[in-house]
Amino acid sequence: MSKPNVLFITIDQWRADSLGATGDPVIQTPVLDSLCGDGVVFLNHYSCSAPCGPSRATLHTGMYPSNHRSILNGTPLSGGLTNIAFEARKSGYDPILFGYTDTTPDPRDLGASDPAFRTYEGVLPGFTVGMNITSDCEPWLTYLRDKGYSVPGTGYDVYYPDPDFSLPADRHSTYAPARFKGEDSETAWLTDYVLKELKTDGDDPFFFHVSYLRPHPPFIATPELHDLYQPGQMKDPIRTRSLPEMAEQHPFLNFAYQKVRQEDYFMQGDGAVADLTVDEVLQIRATYKALVTEADQNIGRIISALKESGDYDDTLIVVTTDHGEQLGDHYLFGKLGFYDQSFHIPLIIKPPLSWGFNTGETVSAFTESVDIMPTILDGINQAIPRQCNGETLLPLLKGETPEGWRDAVHWLFDFRDPLQGRSEAFFDMPSSDCNVLVHRDEDFKYVHFANLPPLLFDMRNDPQEEHNLAEEPDYQAVVLHYVQKLLSWRMRHENSELADLITSDDGLTEKGAVITEL
Repeated sequence: MSKPNVLFITIDQWRADSLGATGDPVIQTPVLDSLCGDGVVFLNHYSCSAPCGPSRATLHTGMYPSNHRSILNGTPLSGGLTNIAFEARKSGYDPILFGYTDTTPDPRDLGASDPAFRTYEGVLPGFTVGMNITSDCEPWLTYLRDKGYSVPGTGYDVYYPDPDFSLPADRHSTYAPARFKGEDSETAWLTDYVLKELKTDGDDPFFFHVSYLRPHPPFIATPELHDLYQPGQMKDPIRTRSLPEMAEQHPFLNFAYQKVRQEDYFMQGDGAVADLTVDEVLQIRATYKALVTEADQNIGRIISALKESGDYDDTLIVVTTDHGEQLGDHYLFGKLGFYDQSFHIPLIIKPPLSWGFNTGETVSAFTESVDIMPTILDGINQAIPRQCNGETLLPLLKGETPEGWRDAVHWLFDFRDPLQGRSEAFFDMPSSDCNVLVHRDEDFKYVHFANLPPLLFDMRNDPQEEHNLAEEPDYQAVVLHYVQKLLSWRMRHENSELADLITSDDGLTEKGAVITEL
């Protein structure tokens, strides 16, 4: 085979610490753990943005959000950019999507009144759609109805728990099981489509992007898994300070504690997530782990099919996520702001056997979600586009650390509210000021807000990020040093797709060499 098969899997909202192979003593992820043994696991991998749309724009373009500028769910992605699907097509693949990409098209291409702008859940151009998932849950709901399920309402109403289940008085509502069996869950249903395509796929190498929703909210597990984990097995959330003390630590936290609501994470909740008790958080964590296990089981079905067909050894497999999940740490849920729980994510890469790479290894170097597109393209022998800010990880897979490899990771989180203006009203500042940029290395995390006080955390002595040092007199030199590091990083990584090109008497030139193709 001249080119490998590609299986690119994302498990939505998956925290870095929710994987058995990297140290979670409770979670059952045998398939992914085995995949780590056949490949390489990256221990310090970070998303460059959140939530879903922006983080996937980064994954699919290889660009930092400060360059692609699709910074919110529903912010258009420039039509002038290439992406992983377009580039795979140049290499002879027909990239097929199972799931979703949450891509909003460029209104300059379609016109502002196009129906595409009534949702942020569009498909990235270049992908052939094997099955698309959107928030209305169709056509999965049709599948459930055809199977005889009584499906209430539309969309996420299907995630209300089994009405015949009696919830114990001492359990949070997320303990209740879903009304559909594991074999009929959205995760299993989507996997069925992947398996059907594998059976009908021809002799040409395939390129599948499988985008699982789970363990993304609503947090509810199937009857087979809802009691797989017990609250007492869960690690307590990070809460070394009281909620009022945390709210006083920074204006953004005060805002988040009021804004992030329980109803965004489970179907039977009311009030702010910051008001959840520790016991309630522990149950939600147990349900979350069950959803990760469900994803693991279904990935196992795909892996088994690849092994049965003889394609496993010839397949480049990349498993990661778009962003993390707070899960009650620092009184927060979701993916937001500056804490590691929202941005530190898993990454597993299994190379084809013919590449002869060492497997069962771990990589501790800092890697970022911008590296995924360059890595896959490098793996299929397709040139990496100039727009990409990331780097191929193939040298790291071979145990080589390229000279000058990054010593820090960075992410952008934008909290403007173009629809209702809640952020702007809360802080009394324009939308352009509602953003945060983070520089995080082994020693410190520096958090820079456009129009709010900065934060500084000592990551060696305060890994739980509980003590802000930005205002401490003894740390002012450190703050200045990290401000300079962040500014220098930002300047180096501004969109420079054409900046290294220049005209000459011989024609278009790059670094002293005449070029004829871009």
